[in-house]
Amino acid sequence: MKKILFFILVLFLIFVSYFFIAKSESTQDIVWGVNFSQKHSANLGLDWKENYLALLEDLKVKKIKLSAHWDLLEPEKDKFYFDDLDWQIIEAQKKETKILLVLGMKTGRWPECHIPDWAKNFDKEKQQTEILEMVKALVLRYRDFENIEYWQVENEPFFPFGKCPWTDIDFLKKEISLVKSLDQKQRKIIVSDSGEGSLWIRAARLGDIAGTTMYKKVWFSFSWEKEKMSFLPDSLKKFGFYINYPFPPKFYWLKAQLIKKLFQKRVICVELQAEPWGPALLYDSPLAEQEKTMNLEQFKYNIDFAQKTGLEEFYFWGAEWWYWMKEKQGRPEIWQEAKNLLN
Repeated sequence: MKKILFFILVLFLIFVSYFFIAKSESTQDIVWGVNFSQKHSANLGLDWKENYLALLEDLKVKKIKLSAHWDLLEPEKDKFYFDDLDWQIIEAQKKETKILLVLGMKTGRWPECHIPDWAKNFDKEKQQTEILEMVKALVLRYRDFENIEYWQVENEPFFPFGKCPWTDIDFLKKEISLVKSLDQKQRKIIVSDSGEGSLWIRAARLGDIAGTTMYKKVWFSFSWEKEKMSFLPDSLKKFGFYINYPFPPKFYWLKAQLIKKLFQKRVICVELQAEPWGPALLYDSPLAEQEKTMNLEQFKYNIDFAQKTGLEEFYFWGAEWWYWMKEKQGRPEIWQEAKNLLN
């Protein structure tokens, strides 16, 4: 029943967006940032440190959303390895770049939940104990860095995408409470949810800021629902197809106004599509297939779309791919377009 009501409400918002809300002027004073995952950059065959420095020094980004992947941070139980994340935060601090740090089991990039091998066979209760210890260690280590602007607790914790053993809203509340109790600066906590499949109510209720995603052209597969979004390449290729999401910019604006009215909280876009979303992972996908969902024309379109939503803060999802296109494919067009925007 809840799914039916949600579907009806989404259709109503789309209808209102198209026919009763005047077209908005583009927002020019948007704050732009980028996402960066050390693991994803390395999986693309890049020198992830060179990739990261290029973002800071060539693109001159002033906001970066960093994923603190659990398996990289704690490769052995109770033995934390902070060197790589330390380096990223310190290098950003040198350039006066602010950090949005994602904490928890689910921090984005495949497989979404980055559980170390030693913890994969633990039961749910034991995994949660270990996650809280990891989150505590992260906050205590980085809370005194002035360039840490936001904490994001988990990545789309309500959205069943990725190889994740469980979801637990009560546990999410425990994580948020822990972060708040440890951070003497009381930074804002972001809770994120799907831009296309959510009204952001739960995210706004639990977080100080609601984070949304924004995707325009993606590969859609019926097998996602059957397998709870498990990544099954053969099934995706067999049953999937490319779609353009029909939502106009005002669809996001209306939902943001709803959040503002109900919770007096703002919405920011923590993932603006700026890389392909096809039937296979990027490093397993031919370039011709990648360009079906992301190319220079689509990149420009997504920027223009974002400017019309009324939101004022966006983090591009795909900066590692821009660098891969430039360095590995000899295709610097999107990198240069991003540079023109961010510099």
